[in-house]
Amino acid sequence: MKTTENPVAMATVAPMAPMTTQRPVRTDLESSIFKPYMARAMVAPDMEHPDGTPEHKARGMSVLQQHVAFFDQDNNGIVYPWETYTGLRAIGFNVLFSLLAGLFFNLIFTWPTHPGYMPSLLLPIHIANIHKGKHPSDSGTYDTEGRYMPVNFESMFSKYGKTAPDKLTFKELWNMTEGNRVSFDIIGWVMTKFEWGAVYIIAKDEDGYLSKDAMRGVFDGSLFERLAEKNAAKKRS
Repeated sequence: MKTTENPVAMATVAPMAPMTTQRPVRTDLESSIFKPYMARAMVAPDMEHPDGTPEHKARGMSVLQQHVAFFDQDNNGIVYPWETYTGLRAIGFNVLFSLLAGLFFNLIFTWPTHPGYMPSLLLPIHIANIHKGKHPSDSGTYDTEGRYMPVNFESMFSKYGKTAPDKLTFKELWNMTEGNRVSFDIIGWVMTKFEWGAVYIIAKDEDGYLSKDAMRGVFDGSLFERLAEKNAAKKRS
């Protein structure tokens, strides 16, 4: 393995770029994650879970596909608006939000994921092509093929987790979406804030934090599974 003794070559802060000091990156990722710079196709590791989410099955899907697959109620590879609605209700959203968000998500993602040229009025989202729906102004945790980038996931917390190293306040979450903004990307701005705002509502803890584990669970869909199981258990009791 080639190494360098040049401190400039390994610097993560540039004196003339104050933002590199304000938003530091971790340099110890390899102490826990093997090759943290390598995109993972089927698991979502972090420093505390280097092998991904225990008991969560990839089923041969990319991490981005797993994120969406929870809403595929009949497991046919296609998510229709009523399935999105059902999934949103299962994880804890009310009827009105689930109706509006279900329509919104399918309107946005049906065209880029459609395998043909003629869009369907049923607004299906095709999971096989969900990578085509990746929008700008995001964290970069998914690459353009839907793989998961551990280094970019960890950077969300090193850059924006000023209160605690493993969770974000609402303000810090907002700052993250602002920091990831791409110029003139109106749709990306709206999508990022809408998505993370919704996650914060259903997954924040009693102290108002969104934990690192919850955020990682968003990326591989395991958070949705946990919330659905929790809500189903409440209804049974």
